[in-house]
Amino acid sequence: MTISKNKVTARAYTNIALIKYWGKVDQKLKIPTTSSLSLTLKDFYTDTSVLFNEKLLEDKITFNGQQLSEKKAERIVNFLDVVRDLAQQNVYAEVSTINKVPTSAGLASSASGFAALAASASKAIGLNLNKKDLSRLARRGSGSATRSIYGGFVEWKKGFSDETSYAVPFEEEVDWPINVVAVMVNQSEKQMSSSKGMQISVNTSPYYSAWEKVSKKALKEIKVAIKNRDFDRMGKIAEKNAMQMHALTLSSSPDYTYFDADSLKVMNLVHSLRSSGLTCYFTMDAGPNVKILVEKQNTSKLVSELEKEFGSDKVIVTSAGPGIEYQ
Repeated sequence: MTISKNKVTARAYTNIALIKYWGKVDQKLKIPTTSSLSLTLKDFYTDTSVLFNEKLLEDKITFNGQQLSEKKAERIVNFLDVVRDLAQQNVYAEVSTINKVPTSAGLASSASGFAALAASASKAIGLNLNKKDLSRLARRGSGSATRSIYGGFVEWKKGFSDETSYAVPFEEEVDWPINVVAVMVNQSEKQMSSSKGMQISVNTSPYYSAWEKVSKKALKEIKVAIKNRDFDRMGKIAEKNAMQMHALTLSSSPDYTYFDADSLKVMNLVHSLRSSGLTCYFTMDAGPNVKILVEKQNTSKLVSELEKEFGSDKVIVTSAGPGIEYQ
């Protein structure tokens, strides 16, 4: 195994979970309570460069041009320790990340971030991991990062150990006309982190065992809908699963929510548009920003209605994106 003398740069794209991951059975290894399914998005991504340098006395982490403090860099350094252990190397790294995803706003910035870091760091230190093992490694940084190794529709098989919990491509080439419209109602950092929030739900929501059952059923159903190119069925399942996940936050102790007033406004608009014949469905992860699934032929009408309410600067149209890329 030879450490690269040149920096290695990787790009990973974020994903939206259509069947959610919400809860872990193993905090350290990030083994989830349920399997999940996502769609990788092409316009939200992270570029990360890594160079392992024996002259360094500590890891040097730069994020969007700013060097991070020791506290802010802790999660990245801990992940680099996992990579070093795997490679049986003891050398510090220079890490430079440019994030094209709003951080901690419910758009899975940690998914693209740790997927890009897993790819660039593992390659820079001399590990030549296949995609399955790269997916396992990315999971150690952020659970949802395990899915950003692949493009298109991706399933994260929950497994029961480090070796058995990883993502697999479900349909990497998305050849049907689906767009995702992101409504950026609030780009501030969320008050409740995903990790903390989901553990509160696991420990305190009286509905958590029901969530595990309905989520398993929804995963089976949405895979059939995707295979059948049934947009309406897929959208209904995804929207219902999102609301069931957020019901866990409201039923936890202490209760919390990722919705804000504009999140609810977007949801109500989607319901109204659907009643008037425009087929579209929303989903939300751990943050106030709403993503709407829509077929391409209906996208311009949906965008027009959203821009009337929220302005053109808050509405972003994207579609299915690719897996890991090296630059």
